[in-house]
Amino acid sequence: MKTKLFIRLSIAMLVAIAFACCTNTSPEQTATSQSSAPAGGGQSAVQDDVSQKDVVKVAMGSPDHTTLVAAVKAASLVDVLSNAGPFTVFAPTNAAFDKLPAGTVEGLLKPDKKETLADILQYHVAVAVYKTEMLQDGQVIPMANDGKVTIGVKDGKITVNGANILASVPASNGIVHVIDAVLLPQ
Repeated sequence: MKTKLFIRLSIAMLVAIAFACCTNTSPEQTATSQSSAPAGGGQSAVQDDVSQKDVVKVAMGSPDHTTLVAAVKAASLVDVLSNAGPFTVFAPTNAAFDKLPAGTVEGLLKPDKKETLADILQYHVAVAVYKTEMLQDGQVIPMANDGKVTIGVKDGKITVNGANILASVPASNGIVHVIDAVLLPQ
């Protein structure tokens, strides 16, 4: 009985030693990789510098969308928009937010306005991918907040509720259309 126990322990130790020898990860690498992902983080906490950026990372990488990124963070929508999607995001520039009446953005960023801010931001998101070549004049698109936007196409220019689409950036989970105005739910 003692011999069988000794043999089992010996085999277990050999397997453990073989496993440790065959892995290419040093203890320092293991500690580093475990500390890079914050505990309790959602999809947005996944660090991937190789794959195409998701819609949130596209916005975060743009110096013209710092106000939008701050609003998405304040509304706690980063993880939602970092998920698989597919999403079409109509992303107002900082200049678009500057066109709003003074104090509007600051007021919406307050914690007690989180629900209103989330509603406005969700009015900029469609749960589908709408590439520019798919957009047609008069097309109505349902948005994440249950509202609807209307597309306009005239002389090769595309608008969404009158806001001009300035550029389009593909993302891993959809597409980001840069727009020159903030869309307000109707």
